[in-house]
Amino acid sequence: MNDDVVRLLELLAAGASSEQLAHVAVENPQLGKVTALALRVHSTLGAHRRREAELSALFDTASDLARLRDTDAVLRSIVRRGRTLLGVDVSYLSLNDEVAGRTYMRVTDGSVSRLFQKVTLGMGEGLGGLVAQTAQPYATHDYFADERFRHTWPIDSAVRDEGLTAILGVPLTLGDQVIGVLYASDRTRREFTPDEVALLSSLADHAAIALDNAALLEEISAHSEALHRAEEAHDRLMDLVLRGGDVPEVAAAVADVLRGSIGMFDADGTELTGSGSTPPEPPAEAVATSRTAGRAVSTSDGWVCAVQAGPELLGSIVLVGRADLVDADRRLFERAAVVTALLLMLRRSVAKAEDEVRGELLTDLLTSPDRNPGALLARAERLGLDLVEPHAVLIAHADRVPRTRLAVAAGRCTALAGMHAEEVVLLVPAGDPGATASRIAAELRSIVDTPVTVGAAGPARGPQEIAAAHAEAARCLRALLALGRIGEGAAMDGLGFLGVLLGEQTDLGGFVRRTIGPVLDYDARRSTELVDTLHAYFAAGANLTRAKDALHVHVNTVVQRLDRVGSLLGCDWQAPDRALEIQLALRLHNLQASRIRPAQRP
Repeated sequence: MNDDVVRLLELLAAGASSEQLAHVAVENPQLGKVTALALRVHSTLGAHRRREAELSALFDTASDLARLRDTDAVLRSIVRRGRTLLGVDVSYLSLNDEVAGRTYMRVTDGSVSRLFQKVTLGMGEGLGGLVAQTAQPYATHDYFADERFRHTWPIDSAVRDEGLTAILGVPLTLGDQVIGVLYASDRTRREFTPDEVALLSSLADHAAIALDNAALLEEISAHSEALHRAEEAHDRLMDLVLRGGDVPEVAAAVADVLRGSIGMFDADGTELTGSGSTPPEPPAEAVATSRTAGRAVSTSDGWVCAVQAGPELLGSIVLVGRADLVDADRRLFERAAVVTALLLMLRRSVAKAEDEVRGELLTDLLTSPDRNPGALLARAERLGLDLVEPHAVLIAHADRVPRTRLAVAAGRCTALAGMHAEEVVLLVPAGDPGATASRIAAELRSIVDTPVTVGAAGPARGPQEIAAAHAEAARCLRALLALGRIGEGAAMDGLGFLGVLLGEQTDLGGFVRRTIGPVLDYDARRSTELVDTLHAYFAAGANLTRAKDALHVHVNTVVQRLDRVGSLLGCDWQAPDRALEIQLALRLHNLQASRIRPAQRP
């Protein structure tokens, strides 16, 4: 049986198919449970590989689209990428002719039928015509049996000639206008999943922006030298995108070219970035007008252009310092809004994908640390985390901030942060959890502008220790909140004797050493009786006379010994909190000593 288990693991490591793994259970029915677990791992790894492939493909798509200038090249890239992303037999793209009221085939990939490649659709005819008319995605697993859309003889003949059965169509939109439809289709029955619909829709959104961009560049190339300058400026923006530039760099480039001040705002009117003197927040009515018209509009202070992807408003871009804009500069300003939309969409796509991957890793670390720890370490390494090194586990809490917002803020402070069991959990490389918690609490407060309490534990190495540290961090956070230490960050050892009482991995010896270690060392080196003096002093209720009677020494001797204690422990050693901790440490020291003494007797 052990040989079969090894064989099963070897198959899993070699990337064997699920059929090959299941065959092991057929040969040895005793391995049914082990094989089932192996199949689950195989499925999970496959899902992660697909998610990574999709994310990589979206990056490649954005890069390809940003580089291309020629409209036909843009369209070919769109269709080829759609076929690759969904793994279908045929992908194609149709564009609307609003004047003629028709939708015509423009580019295909994987098609073998000349009839199919030349087909045209009336608005509302066939699946594609319905998508173009309603601006909504439609999918069918069996085209000819689906009665939701209007079948016509020319369309059905072309589809039959191509041999297609399952078809998915998503709209290409600019503002409220549908400019075309992007399709993915198979020659066999197939159910398109919501994830596949969303993936093709995301590509279509990128494609619509690129199509509009390519069309405008073609128009610009036909104009005068002023338009040539606008093209060069656009190349500069595209170069920023390709080099990984972000919104602030785009704002600076546009401000430089247009010789004005640029401000960029999100959909709520919050400033994202600016260049030059900061422009005021744009009037809501100006943004709405620009959004409806799809053009930049003039205001009393300057110019405003809505930043949008399809029908969704992502924000706005504001230009001040230029009373008038010639047509070329106005188009460049509008192009800046398009580029900004592309960057914001890429940022959203990347953030969403990364949050999903990091969130899954965090959940698996805290809920299933014993299930394939090696795989967890490998997944963390792909995210730039070495879990073999010491990490502090932190849990953050803020009363007046939604957990999702706090989780986003936490993600800016460390490589791995997210939501787990209604908690905002952070994993931070650190050897001192208490100091790390204090620093993170201050950073989060500056981000969300409200006190944030952070409980910490660790340092922990590996999945099992991290899961255990998470539980202690939760107890530490509860203790901080119960003590009213709102807005602070600490680990259990920073809570003094409360940490000793509440900690699961209680380090009694460490607490004693931290509290009265200097006194113990002094007695050991000099054969003095400072510890006994402290016992007598506290037992006498801090009364020197009763303490000297219990010790059978002169009162001056007691005073001198206590002065020495003060020099070793600090002048505040008799403060109520310190005195309580010292008394607890003395009692723990006596208990430890009483356990050791019998073992030392001959």
